[in-house]
Amino acid sequence: MRLAEPSTRKAIRKLIATDKQFDYFSEACTFPDHPRTRADEHFVNLARNASGLSSDPCPSTAECVVTAIQKDFDVLSSATSSQKQKLLSLKYLGHWVGDVHQPLHVSFKEDRGGNQINVTGECTSNLHSAWDTCLILAVVPEDVEDAATDLMASITPAKIEKWTHSDPKDWANETFAIAVRPQTKYCVEQGGSCNLQPGSVKVDAAYIAANGPIAREQLQKAGVRLAHLLDAAFGK
Repeated sequence: MRLAEPSTRKAIRKLIATDKQFDYFSEACTFPDHPRTRADEHFVNLARNASGLSSDPCPSTAECVVTAIQKDFDVLSSATSSQKQKLLSLKYLGHWVGDVHQPLHVSFKEDRGGNQINVTGECTSNLHSAWDTCLILAVVPEDVEDAATDLMASITPAKIEKWTHSDPKDWANETFAIAVRPQTKYCVEQGGSCNLQPGSVKVDAAYIAANGPIAREQLQKAGVRLAHLLDAAFGK
């Protein structure tokens, strides 16, 4: 939220003050996962021979994270929305922008976005979880405020200018390109198809060195783009 305009931050604090569960916007962004709500809108599933999203933002479902961003932005920016509706959409929007920048949220249905691909080494559980948490903790401080300070230190005006001249479908395509590249080890390219990754993936120091900077930049992009959306929503 630090990247948003002062007036935007003030508006967000005013909304969050009415929430019965959360004291801070950063905490409220976890709301859609606990418990899981609007299940189909946390991700985008593509075909294994897809090169990315084209005209259809949700190739396999009626709704997905790309359309969810637009839906909650529209509610948040509408003059006719109630404060209760705006608060709910604010919490969802913060979550959706994070999800669309996590590579395994723009991926394939068969392995549930890497949830069924086991990992070994410095991360355990599965590949989706490794990108959700373990890989992040390897490249940014665990404390939320310290992490924000660390990430903001290398966000330049030029990066902000570049990253905000795009839309949610562009973000999803950037994320998908990360998911399917060889160093992510999510799938194996064969004959124009990104086939299921066989066996488990070893997340070792070399994997973290190759992918940690990518995960870090995705967090930076998400923060910049969320701030841009919030400024646009509250600036109307």
